[in-house]
Amino acid sequence: MFKVTPNSIFRARALSDGNEGSDDMNNLENGYALFPEGALSSQLTGSSEEPTKEEKTRENSVVVNTFMGGASSGGSRTGLFRTPISGGVQSATSAHGLPRPALAVRNLMEQARFAHLCTVMSRMHHRRKGYPFGSLVDFAPDSMGHPIFSLSPLAIHTRNLLADPRCSLVVQIPGWSGLSNARVTIFGDVYPLPDDQQEWAHAYYTAKHQQGASQQWGNFYYYRMELISDVYFIGGFGTVAWVDVHEYENVQPDKIAVNGAEQNLKELNAMFSKPLRELLSTEIEVDDAALISIDSKGTDIRVRQGAQFNVQRISFESGHEVETLDEAKVALQKIVDKFRKLSKRT
Repeated sequence: MFKVTPNSIFRARALSDGNEGSDDMNNLENGYALFPEGALSSQLTGSSEEPTKEEKTRENSVVVNTFMGGASSGGSRTGLFRTPISGGVQSATSAHGLPRPALAVRNLMEQARFAHLCTVMSRMHHRRKGYPFGSLVDFAPDSMGHPIFSLSPLAIHTRNLLADPRCSLVVQIPGWSGLSNARVTIFGDVYPLPDDQQEWAHAYYTAKHQQGASQQWGNFYYYRMELISDVYFIGGFGTVAWVDVHEYENVQPDKIAVNGAEQNLKELNAMFSKPLRELLSTEIEVDDAALISIDSKGTDIRVRQGAQFNVQRISFESGHEVETLDEAKVALQKIVDKFRKLSKRT
């Protein structure tokens, strides 16, 4: 019987983080298996002896790690380690089947509705002049990823922008908070859109948000970040990158992330939240599991264990990128079915 020792589990996790050579990395099955299929089969079926309780626990750990793509360092306990989420750079991108940073940022901008806008306090605020001022705003990215805002003339950030267009926008992945969250800071200059583009912006904004903007029409005016000077992306702990602005503006976001991503996640959670919780509970009891973002290569899952939250990444089959909601359902069902099949063998 193939024995899973602490050393072999550690090596598997090292492989998942890209700490081994490319030959070992190529053994990852469909982007999320840690062991070659033969090794896993020999572990599950290579012995007629009844496995001990300890061996079953280890086997179940392998089953979970097979689907979750291993775990990166981030805690002292086994299981529920945070893996790099959408757009981790370099080795993380390769090991976990993640979109490259520019695409990850475009997907993030499409799936987020709110952000923190940081402007420079104008001189009308006297002693506060020159200090950064942060506020929560909603936005909609245009076809080049430039954010469009619907701003009230009475808001402090609007007055600040009219005096000094320089600002930064901090966007986080929806449904998750904390330092391990994927986020992007976009630096640029924001100006009011011309009068002849206000109606277009209103229609575009309403289509993106599906509600809210139509109720603001009249008192609010539309602005756009006309010039993007820098894009700074953080995919989680240790996954950071300055993204080339030209690449960001020209890459197209994944279709599954564009328009309706919020509704897609709602429907997928209704179908797969419970099965995914069961998958993750094999090693340690999990109280809740929810899909919080999705792209063509996989999905990020927020995992709750008591008061502790973590994010896990599930990659879809290699070479089978997902573009539609139906394709996402099929891809996730394959993962759940495969997990249940392996679980029955253990």
